Amino acid sequence: MAIKLNDKFLTSFIRKEELANMQSAASSAYELLLSKKGPGSDFLGWVDLPVNYDKAEFSAIKAAAEKIKKSCDILVVIGIGGSYLGARAAIEFVKSPLYNNLKKDTPDIYFAGNNISPTALSELISICEGKDICVNVISKSGTTTEPAVAFRVFKAMLTEKYDTPSDSQEKFTGYVGDNHNGLIMHALKAGEYVWYTTFTTELGDIELSIMAGTEYDTACVRLSYYDKANAEKVRNAAIDDL
Repeated sequence: MAIKLNDKFLTSFIRKEELANMQSAASSAYELLLSKKGPGSDFLGWVDLPVNYDKAEFSAIKAAAEKIKKSCDILVVIGIGGSYLGARAAIEFVKSPLYNNLKKDTPDIYFAGNNISPTALSELISICEGKDICVNVISKSGTTTEPAVAFRVFKAMLTEKYDTPSDSQEKFTGYVGDNHNGLIMHALKAGEYVWYTTFTTELGDIELSIMAGTEYDTACVRLSYYDKANAEKVRNAAIDDL
């Protein structure tokens, strides 16, 4: 979509000669920006973002959005600073600052973890009572106090309401800070994630998993084998014993 600048209302206080005098500097700055060779060139991913982005991740985000819309009455976005302001700005821009008050067939969206007010957190919990909720945690480090507190409160609330999740997977992909794997291990040791991968063969499946250890700040590795070849024999033998 082309963007066109309408400058007719500038002519009363900016002369065309003044704009012409700035043209050379503006063109040079534009060319430098496109070349990505100037100062701050490490932070220019936004320049071609509309055409150069992770298509698979975008599809996954849309699929997650559809699942959330069908699964809950309320979506709670936990984060602080830019981690939540992006989501909030997009919702208010595309929809409305009064989004939750509009008549719609999508979940209400509330934000938590951006302050340390116990009153605000308590009020949000009251709003969520008796409703199905989904939680989206946005945190680069996973250790910032405000979102960490909100996450633990809502994790306990979800566990009480829906029971402990039967399956939780964290893949070592994407970029989270300069010490991504270290941050993942920190969360893993805290019992927030279980990382696993499965190798499938004709005779059975081998699952390698890493999870929180039995002692504080430790992790353990578990190797499991699911025998397909003999599973039916064991099952029939167990039925005969009954």
